[in-house]
Amino acid sequence: MVVPAVEFVVDAPLTAQVVAWALAGAVLGSISGLIPGLHANNFALLLAGVAPSVPGPPLLVGIAMLSAGVVHTFVNAIPAMALGVPDAEMAVTALPGHRLVLEGRGYEAIRLSAVGSLLAVLVAVPLAVPITWAVTAAYPTIRSNLPLVLALVVAGLVVSEYTWRARLAGLVSFALAAALGALTLDLSPDAPLEAGGMLAPIFAGLFGAPVLIDAIRGGGVPPQGDDAIRMPSALVGATALAGAIAGAIVGYIPGISAAIAAVAVLLLVPGGTGDRGYIVATSGVDTANTIFALFALAAIGQPRTGVMVAFENANAPLHLPVLIAGVVLAGTLGFVLVIVVGDAYLEFVGRVSYWRISATVLGLLFVLSYLFTGLVGVVVFVVAAAIGMVPVRYRARRVHLMGVLIGPLMIGL
Repeated sequence: MVVPAVEFVVDAPLTAQVVAWALAGAVLGSISGLIPGLHANNFALLLAGVAPSVPGPPLLVGIAMLSAGVVHTFVNAIPAMALGVPDAEMAVTALPGHRLVLEGRGYEAIRLSAVGSLLAVLVAVPLAVPITWAVTAAYPTIRSNLPLVLALVVAGLVVSEYTWRARLAGLVSFALAAALGALTLDLSPDAPLEAGGMLAPIFAGLFGAPVLIDAIRGGGVPPQGDDAIRMPSALVGATALAGAIAGAIVGYIPGISAAIAAVAVLLLVPGGTGDRGYIVATSGVDTANTIFALFALAAIGQPRTGVMVAFENANAPLHLPVLIAGVVLAGTLGFVLVIVVGDAYLEFVGRVSYWRISATVLGLLFVLSYLFTGLVGVVVFVVAAAIGMVPVRYRARRVHLMGVLIGPLMIGL
């Protein structure tokens, strides 16, 4: 693996252009991140379709694409925490971010996510070359033994559950999701948007609809307390570092999501268990994956994420010093945006009738499913939502639903 040498030279006019295009990308990533149910892959496909027609130098268009992708990974945590908060009686099965919101610690949860993503950027940049080299060297072995690797991941997730009931529910959830993926992932129905893909209704149904359905009966966002982070700084740093490293691995092993990587991180980081650690780890994995994908493209010439497909479609040159500067700037912008917009978002949602918000967002998921995959996608969305309720009702982790991707990969579909 040969990664181009990185040399930093200050160029004032170019710097001004980089800042302007990164800001434009950040605005785009913020808008997409705040749209509930807009999956990152579908957003990336939209970017890929638009990239060739954007007027401007390919390098700067590429920076805008990267900036949009990075900021999206920051900002998408906001609706994930503010929307779908269930009734307090359902706190045991709620998502980690929702549990903190129910405890009045929503502002802290937002800051944990922002810090996790920002630290991932700061860690991923200096470690990108050695980690990319190591993962690239191991990739052929991983690829040739992919079914075994994925089977071990599934077994580890099931065993990590705390009760036998949850383990059984995890297996059932995995099997149902795997069957759904095998039957629907290869479908290509007619749809209004060319950037469609079955992942939109599948993920919206599996992961979005169940929490919104429970939230319709919920009491909404309660009053929130102070924004102080109640997690030791050293532990935040260690969790973010582990999450950043895991972000590199996620990009190379198909079917492994940020949530799965976060579970592994929390099992490996001493004292890292708990809702706060999960938020930091998940955010770190998600953001770091975008950065490592850039270096993977430079190293092996293959785009590992949808954002990098958009980058390639823009015919952007791999001028790493400029691109890294744009990524770091995007990370800084994302950090500020999450805190400023996140606090306001929580306050707004707390003042509005929550059942109306939940019902409206559910309707939006129906619309997105139709736009990306037509009527077939709406049916898939409903079926996926029913499957997504299984781990919720039997108090198992939702990560088992990633069987929708892992299952077909294991059997070679």
